[in-house]
Amino acid sequence: MFDLPDNEILPLSKEHVFWTWSAQAKVSPIAIKKAKGVYFWDVNDKKYLDFNSMTMCVNIGHGDERVIKAMQEQAAELPYAAPGMATKIRALASKLVAEITPHGALTKVLFTLGGADANENAIKIARGYTRRHKILSRYRSYHGATAGAMAATGDPRRVAWEPNSMTGVVHFLDPYRYRSTFHRTNPDISEAEFARDYLNHLEEIILYEGPDSIAGILMESVTGTNGIIIPPQGYMQGVRALCDKYGIVMIADEVMSGFGRTGKMFAIEHWDVVPDIMTMAKGLTSAYAPLGAVAMKPEIAAAFDEHAFESGLTYTSHPISLAAAIANIEAMKQDKMVEHSASMGLVLRKMLTDLGEAHPSIGEVRNIGLFGIIELVRDRKTKEPMAPWNGSSPEMAAFKKYCTDHGLFLYTHWHTVLIIPPLIITEEELKEGMDILDKALEITDKAVK
Repeated sequence: MFDLPDNEILPLSKEHVFWTWSAQAKVSPIAIKKAKGVYFWDVNDKKYLDFNSMTMCVNIGHGDERVIKAMQEQAAELPYAAPGMATKIRALASKLVAEITPHGALTKVLFTLGGADANENAIKIARGYTRRHKILSRYRSYHGATAGAMAATGDPRRVAWEPNSMTGVVHFLDPYRYRSTFHRTNPDISEAEFARDYLNHLEEIILYEGPDSIAGILMESVTGTNGIIIPPQGYMQGVRALCDKYGIVMIADEVMSGFGRTGKMFAIEHWDVVPDIMTMAKGLTSAYAPLGAVAMKPEIAAAFDEHAFESGLTYTSHPISLAAAIANIEAMKQDKMVEHSASMGLVLRKMLTDLGEAHPSIGEVRNIGLFGIIELVRDRKTKEPMAPWNGSSPEMAAFKKYCTDHGLFLYTHWHTVLIIPPLIITEEELKEGMDILDKALEITDKAVK
C-alpha cells in the first residue's frame, strides 16, 4: 500500500514537500526509515543517536509497543468522534491529565492539536476570563508558529510576520544570569537579589502597561530553544505573587519542559507554583500522535458557564491521540521515567561540567534533568558568542556537520548546543554522545581568541 524504494524517499520528498523553517531550495533533510529507543536509522542504514528527541518531543523513546498497541486498539474501536461528543477515551484522558497537574489543581482540560494552538487557546481563555486584552511574555521565548502564538513569541521568528501578527503582546526580559542585562558589572550578586531585580523589572512593565489591561503572563517554565534558562529560586514564586496582586492570569507553557523533561512531571513543580492555566503538547503523547492540551483552574473554566467559549477544533480530543496520551503517561509511570530523568540529569551535569573544563570554547553549561545546553563562545572573558544573535557561523556549521557525520543528531541554535535526549537514555548512551561532542568541540576551540 505504501511501497516506495528507499532511494526514492528523498528525491520525491524534495519534489513535493513544502518545508517549514526553510528556504525551499536549500533543504537537506535526513531520509529516515525506522527508529527504536534512543536511535534512528536513515535509508542507508546509518545509525544516529537522537540527542534531541526528534523535535524535543519523543520523551519515552522511539517505538514503545505499549503506545502503538493502544493507538491500534482505539483505531479499531472508535477512530473519531465529533468535538461535541463525549467518549470513554475523552473522559479518561481528561481525568488523567487533570490529576497530574500541579497539586491536581487544574481540573478542566481542553485538548488541542499541538503546542501552538494550546498557547493560542490559553490566550483566548485568559482574555475571556479577565475581559482584558494584553498578554505579557518574554523576549527569549518561543510559543508556536500560529498567528497568536507567534506574536507571543519573543525571539526573532516573530519578526518576519510583523506587523500583521496578533496585537496586544508586550515582551519583557528573561532572568538569564549568564548574559544578564542588569548585572554585567556585578556578576556575583546573590540568587535572591538577582530574582528580585528581574521581578522588579516585570512589575515595572506591568505598571507602565496598566495592570487593568493585562489578561495574562505567558512564560515557558524553563525557557526551551532560546537557552534552557532556568529561573532562579524565588522568581516563579514572585511571578505568581504579582499575578495574584494585579488579577493577572499566570499561564505556564510546559510544551517542551513538561512530562519528565526536567526531572519533574512539569518543570514548574520545581518551585511548587500552581499556575492558573498550563499548556502542554510534545511529551503529552511523546509525539506518537498530534495532541496538545490547555489545563485550567475550575474558576477559569467557570467564566464560560453562561456564555459560550467561541472557539473550537475539528480534531479536538481525537480518540487515537488521546489513547496515545494515556498509554504514554502510563508508560512513564510504569518505568519511572520522571525519576530516571532526574537521576540522569545529575549524570548529564557532571558530563557537561567535564566538557566545559576541557574546552575553552564553552562559556557555560546548564541543565535541569535531561534539558541541557552548551553555550559556545569565542572569548570566555567577554562572552562573545560563537555565532551572532539570530545567525550562524562557519564554526557552528562545521560543528553541527561533524556531529551529524558521526551519527549524533542534535539541535544547534545560534551559538548554543541543546542536549535533549529521550528520557529512557542510559549513562552509557549519554557518554556515547558526549564522546562525539568532545571531538566536535575541537572545531570551535580553534576559534577561541
